[in-house]
Amino acid sequence: MDEILTTEPTEEELAEQARIRREKLQKLVEEGSNPFAKVAYDVTENSLSVKESFEKLEGKTVSLAGRLMSRRIMGKASFSHISDREGQIQLYIRRDDVGEEAYASFKKDYDIGDIIGVKGFVFKTQTGEISVHCQHVEMLTKCLRPLPEKQHGLTNPDIRYRQRDLDLIVNPDVKKAFITRSKIFREIRSFLDGRGFLEVDTPVLTTFEIGASARPFKTRHNALDIEMYLRIETELYLKRLIVGGLERVYEVGRIFRNEGMDAFHNPEFTTVELYQAYCDYFDMMNLVEDMYKSIAQNVLGTTDITYQGTELHLGGKWERLTMKQAVKKYCGADYDEWATDADARACAKKLGAPVPEGDAATKGHVLIALFDAFCEDKLIQPTFIYDYPVENSPLAKRKEDDPAFTQRFEYFICAHEFGNSFTELNDPIDQKQRFVKQVEAKRAQEPGCNAQVDEDFITALEYGLPPTGGLGFGVDRLVMLLTDSPTIRDVLLFPTMKPKK
Repeated sequence: MDEILTTEPTEEELAEQARIRREKLQKLVEEGSNPFAKVAYDVTENSLSVKESFEKLEGKTVSLAGRLMSRRIMGKASFSHISDREGQIQLYIRRDDVGEEAYASFKKDYDIGDIIGVKGFVFKTQTGEISVHCQHVEMLTKCLRPLPEKQHGLTNPDIRYRQRDLDLIVNPDVKKAFITRSKIFREIRSFLDGRGFLEVDTPVLTTFEIGASARPFKTRHNALDIEMYLRIETELYLKRLIVGGLERVYEVGRIFRNEGMDAFHNPEFTTVELYQAYCDYFDMMNLVEDMYKSIAQNVLGTTDITYQGTELHLGGKWERLTMKQAVKKYCGADYDEWATDADARACAKKLGAPVPEGDAATKGHVLIALFDAFCEDKLIQPTFIYDYPVENSPLAKRKEDDPAFTQRFEYFICAHEFGNSFTELNDPIDQKQRFVKQVEAKRAQEPGCNAQVDEDFITALEYGLPPTGGLGFGVDRLVMLLTDSPTIRDVLLFPTMKPKK
């Protein structure tokens, strides 16, 4: 009897299967064998360790536990598979080995999805499959809902994201992706720790909005009777730690932004921000290259990867272009030929790039608009775009030889931005002036918002922030890249979902 369905069951059939499972549970309870009463189980090996150490374990007794994923009942013997975190392994269960009563229960009381424990010796079948010849089998937990059958599986994205637990049970590639995610976090920490960085934690709740364009989530602290906001970045606290003399710090931080959702954006996501005293944005470029190569090599075993059908080469030297160079390369517009802001706006109009009406758009605004319109989608292989206009870089240090631009870069892979870096602005007077303008702009755009200048941060800068390089990047996007996942929801265990009615 091979328990593989050939047609997708109806809602009525699923309900009937669930009813039958509850009846089996009731029978087990009445017989004094309640599976939910089980406690610890001595597990000595897993599916992968048995296979990898077969020569050492052949003929020896092992103990495994996992979820029952298949059964082929053949009279007095059965073949089954159980799944654990590392994969699946075949079981051979024979009446004469486990006992008549246990075998009868296995046939009648067990269902696909039940969590079981087995003990037996390791062997290889005539077809060459490494298996466990069971001498003891025990139900550890009863599965009361039928799993999706094998032929149709679980493919509905809405169900997969809402019921990630079920998704992990029936889709091995999903489990593999999240194990890879964990490895990526480990390699990030290992890389930064190896370079002398100190991992820190900073507050998630703040007492006011900063002037940045990102919209925060608002909540209330009852004891203090004040409004509070979930953080939209970790930057300002981390730079205060550089002021305090920690010199190299990073945070793997949860960030919250009350904004739209798409394939690359979720309201709750994870970033890494790091700051290093006595270095600049070119040092940060070198760090990014080294880190991405190290992570890819240690997690995937290669720096040549494929993302959504595109071959990408993380090894070697990444291309580096100033924003002016990129715009000239991809749309022909030459910033240095614009004598005035009006010349820049005329160029944008000729090329069809969207810029603010009237006299509001400066040369810097136009350069940004042209880059967004004509360049970003051309940046497939890893590329650094640096020297951003001061208009959209309120926290970056100006270039001494060209103060209209800042020491800032972003890096792009497969036409998407993956990270952002500055030589940090450490002049408290300049910083406050930029913050004031930022807050004024936000209040004009969102009347009634609580945007304020972070005076505590300005005070910290007045004590002296050494020359510092900073970097922030989205870990979820990096996981998407290294797991070849088309949407951020595929790499978040529980992505934000609108509740069902």
